[in-house]
Amino acid sequence: MMSDRAETATVTVPMLEASGVWKVFGSRAARACALAEQPQREAIAREAGVVALEDASFTVQRGEIFVIMGLSGSGKSTLLRCLTGLYDCTRGSVSIEGTNLTRLMRPQLVELRRRKISMVFQNFALLPHLNALDNVAFPLRVRGVAPAVRAEQASQALHLVGLGQKQRSFPHELSGGQQQRIGIARSLVTDPDIWFLDEPFSALDPLIRREMQDEFQRLQGQLHKTIVFVTHDLDEAIRLGDRIAIMADGKILQVGSPEQLVLNPADDYVKRFVSGLPREKVLRLGSMLEPLQQAISTPVLKVSDLLSDVLPIIVQADQPLTVADGAGLPVGQISRKGLASWLA
Repeated sequence: MMSDRAETATVTVPMLEASGVWKVFGSRAARACALAEQPQREAIAREAGVVALEDASFTVQRGEIFVIMGLSGSGKSTLLRCLTGLYDCTRGSVSIEGTNLTRLMRPQLVELRRRKISMVFQNFALLPHLNALDNVAFPLRVRGVAPAVRAEQASQALHLVGLGQKQRSFPHELSGGQQQRIGIARSLVTDPDIWFLDEPFSALDPLIRREMQDEFQRLQGQLHKTIVFVTHDLDEAIRLGDRIAIMADGKILQVGSPEQLVLNPADDYVKRFVSGLPREKVLRLGSMLEPLQQAISTPVLKVSDLLSDVLPIIVQADQPLTVADGAGLPVGQISRKGLASWLA
């Protein structure tokens, strides 16, 4: 006998959601965009305005690294400022855990930013007259946290980024990479729900930049934060992102995993954008499985393995290799012959 009680489906609220977000500069054009039933970019531009962001929509799930990438002038930093409430949306909405930022009064928005989110900037933005410990503790000072408590929490954040021994050092006494680590520690000291990073490593030289990417991945492995990461570097986006939004001229052209962008580009722009990227740096074995013919006793590869990491193993194998899922169960195989078709 069936129950009369209605089953309620579990709905997972995204950590962050952007819905039809426009940002238009120019008072007449902004008004035209806000009032139009269906805004048209050309018509808005004729009203002496600049369309910096056009109809951006996406969600970010808890624990996800969502990368926004595009060339200079593509609108990625404008989008980030709309997501954090630093810019008002001309049209559309931004929600954090179901709370619509566009409906909050200014004091409520400020409080949400203090409690829920944190940002890391390209230029470090350290206060030169404060030492590392006091720079990291500054957000807690703004909150009114007691000196002893904020010093303890700031010290823990500095140890987290490997700079516990630099607590009394001033910014001018630190290298660029160390200064950025201080900025990262400061952004984490409040334990934010969402971590926004606006091209945080672009001012660093290539070697330090790679080290900071490694540090970022290490921290995410420990903290499992929800992250929105802005970059103009495709290699960085591919290396760090779970999903990537590619932007051009204020518009999001495609959102997808690195594999989806490479294997199924939405248009010619995205196709050209990713064309120079070696496939082995992007493809994971789960997207290139062959039907399992026979399983060896111990699967040696995983669906989550990057092809570039296991390529020598596959090439040197005389027979197809079994590929296992996250639970260790065989789900397919990969062979040298099959590999050749993917890399052709």
